[in-house]
Amino acid sequence: MELLVASFIGVLTACGVYLLLRPRTFEVVLGLTLLSYAVNVFLFAMGRLRTGAEPLLRPGVPADLAHYADPLPQALVLTAIVIGFAMTAVLLVIALRARAASGSDRVDGEGEGDGS
Repeated sequence: MELLVASFIGVLTACGVYLLLRPRTFEVVLGLTLLSYAVNVFLFAMGRLRTGAEPLLRPGVPADLAHYADPLPQALVLTAIVIGFAMTAVLLVIALRARAASGSDRVDGEGEGDGS
């Protein structure tokens, strides 16, 4: 299972980096989104999530923390999702504004003014 998750993170990261290096703005935004997904899966994997672990401490039960879920990876991923959504929205607004100003959606500056 660890090999599958590690491979999934690697594929997401590789696809995100590949799309970041493309000349069009939509592909760059999509690449950043894939990289944020890879980071979220990585944070979950580092948190050693367990199924069946209780999320809250109960009174009367020994406080052996090995039997409880760790809330830190969940909080980090939730924060990363919110930040990633805000970053994607800002990048899309910047990309649309740059397209309106230059007439091109290329990020490398080539083909400005030809509408391609």
